[in-house]
Amino acid sequence: MVRSVSLLQNVGKFGNVNAGAVLPFAKLTVIYAENARGKSTLAAIMRSLGANLPDLVTERRKIGSQHPPHVVVDLDGGAPAIFQNATWSRNQPDIVVFDDVFVAENVCSGIEVEARHRQNLHELIIGAPGVALNSTLRRRVDQIELHNRQLRERADAIPARVRNGLEVDAFCAITPVPDLVRELEAADRRVTAAKSAARIAEASTFTPIDLPSIDLGPIEETLLSALPGLEADAFRRVQAHLDRLGRGAEIWVNEGMQFVERLEAHGQADCPFCAQTLGGSPILDHYRHYFSDAYRDLKTSIGDTDRAFEASHGGDIPAAFERSVRFVAEGHAFWSPVADIPPLTIDTARVARIWKTAREAVKAALKAKKESPLEPVLFGEEGRRAIEAHNGQCAAIQLINDGLADANPRLDIVKEQAREANLAALTADQSRLRAVEARFEPAIALLCDAYLAEKAAKVATEQARDDARVALENHRRAVIPAYSAAINTFLQRFNASFRIGPVEGINHRGGTSLTYTLMVDGQAVPLSADGVEPAFKNTLSAGDRNTLALAFFFASLEHDPRRANKVVIIDDPMTSLDEHRSLHTRQEIDRLARDVEATLVLSHSKPFLLGVWEQCRQMLKAAIELRRDGGGSTIVVWDVNGDMINEHDRRFSRTVAYIAQADPTTERAVAEGLRPMLEAYCRVAYSSDFPPGSLLGRFLGICAQRIGQPGEILPAQQAAELRALLDFGNRYHHDSNAGWATELINDAELEDFARRTLAFIRRP
Repeated sequence: MVRSVSLLQNVGKFGNVNAGAVLPFAKLTVIYAENARGKSTLAAIMRSLGANLPDLVTERRKIGSQHPPHVVVDLDGGAPAIFQNATWSRNQPDIVVFDDVFVAENVCSGIEVEARHRQNLHELIIGAPGVALNSTLRRRVDQIELHNRQLRERADAIPARVRNGLEVDAFCAITPVPDLVRELEAADRRVTAAKSAARIAEASTFTPIDLPSIDLGPIEETLLSALPGLEADAFRRVQAHLDRLGRGAEIWVNEGMQFVERLEAHGQADCPFCAQTLGGSPILDHYRHYFSDAYRDLKTSIGDTDRAFEASHGGDIPAAFERSVRFVAEGHAFWSPVADIPPLTIDTARVARIWKTAREAVKAALKAKKESPLEPVLFGEEGRRAIEAHNGQCAAIQLINDGLADANPRLDIVKEQAREANLAALTADQSRLRAVEARFEPAIALLCDAYLAEKAAKVATEQARDDARVALENHRRAVIPAYSAAINTFLQRFNASFRIGPVEGINHRGGTSLTYTLMVDGQAVPLSADGVEPAFKNTLSAGDRNTLALAFFFASLEHDPRRANKVVIIDDPMTSLDEHRSLHTRQEIDRLARDVEATLVLSHSKPFLLGVWEQCRQMLKAAIELRRDGGGSTIVVWDVNGDMINEHDRRFSRTVAYIAQADPTTERAVAEGLRPMLEAYCRVAYSSDFPPGSLLGRFLGICAQRIGQPGEILPAQQAAELRALLDFGNRYHHDSNAGWATELINDAELEDFARRTLAFIRRP
């Protein structure tokens, strides 16, 4: 049993409250609190303690607190339950709580009944034994899901390419074939030839690969050529002059001589550059010998050699080589499966690299010769080695060409043999053998064995799941009908106008759940419906929904085998309930409190709690109040006997006393009591027009409509006065003003409205 709450620190409205240590709970404990004083916090603490859910406390950390919540709850039979560092030192699983959380988890969210509500209600109804059976079933279902995931993973691990179109189950069931290697080689050859029969008939045999070699002899002859008839002295003088001018001077001077010849042809002997006369130039005659027709022939010879080399090794020639290699490689790939042909290994990148190096060496030497035609150019050793390497490659390519040429007659024979074959039969046989080969590869065999083992484990788990489902179904058939009857019994006791139809347990992929219908005026109303059809959300009022939740809660305790050990927390059961159900609710709390270990009833309604206190006679009881303490709340003794005095009389006396002598300690109670006094007066004076359950504002609206009419209730002046009094009273009423508890009070204003209220309710 929960004996007391001895410490509430940094949680909800409670800063550091230890007053509860000297306020023990009893068999029945009623706890009164105005709204926002800590009822919900206390209920959440009890729910957290019962279900061992620390988050329900940590999320209610006091706003502005520098420290986390710290709670101490005294329990019978051992050490207290201490909440510290976001955990409980122990829990009390026999605590059950009815509050908004119970409604939201087990009945509906607002006005909608969702799948999770029916699932939670299922666990509530079937109780601990059923929950154990359901957990077993859920574990089996989860295990099957795990088997399915693992089967998918293990199936995906077996590559589709090795299964040859077979499903995983069929592939793993394959049996071995004797002498598989020989059988498979023969099948491959037959299928390959049959598949390519048409193409083989049209396929070309091999053509040689063209890789031209480089003949360095003629090139070197050109590089070393000169003009033997040129006088040595003229050559030296021109050469020295050209050396002073630098690179390209020879070509430049040669072109300049052509301009000189044109000017001389017109009788001029001027320099084409500076226009000065060239008469008497000592080097001009040397230029004429140097740049003679023989010089031009030499340059032509150099150019011819360069163009010939470019024609053999430049332009599209390298690309043509690569195309011929690609064509031969494609032919080799085509013919290899069906004929005995030599292997083909050509590193085209290496060939191209060496060829390019040799080609660039020759081009560089010829370029140097073009720039200085009269100077011998020596071909470098690096270029010579590149040419030798290239010519070695040419020899290797020729050996390949010879081998391919030898293979061509054999290819002609293959063409003749490939024309008659049953491709479909050969392909099927080949696929079967390929699948056998793949199935028994060591790595694939391990994967298949793992898949088959997982499949067998799934079959065993499915049998266990079916057994668990049967056990749960048998339990439900024994429990649910009695629970369904108990729900309707409580609905009848609560004076509800509706019942529920048969409650049925259902199994689905997501787990287990319940389904039921509402019976309204003898008609079945589903929990949900499309469009505007009657359903839970548009059939039950807020009070009806709360009544249904109470019936579920009380019925769950009715059939709980540990009912006598339960500590029951009921938080504001009258929320949204009609007044005519208050007595029925008090009666059920009385019945329940006699059978369970302890009952705590929390409410903001003093009349309801006073009724519970009065209803539960001859029972050990305790009364506690959660009262404002500065900016927070504290725990104090509630004077139930004092509050048993008629509240209307208390309000009246307090108001009279305040008018006689202003008292700041009672002014808020006076302000809050004006509207209830007006309601009590109008309820008696105009009972036919202001029946119980209706609102004073609505009554005023009716009065305004009937002013000057045969059915007039209040004359216009009195109706206006009542409106003014109600407007003031609403400022201090929790249903009309969310900030009622902090609404400022002016003494003169309060005295005026207090006098006017007393005058109004004293009218004959």
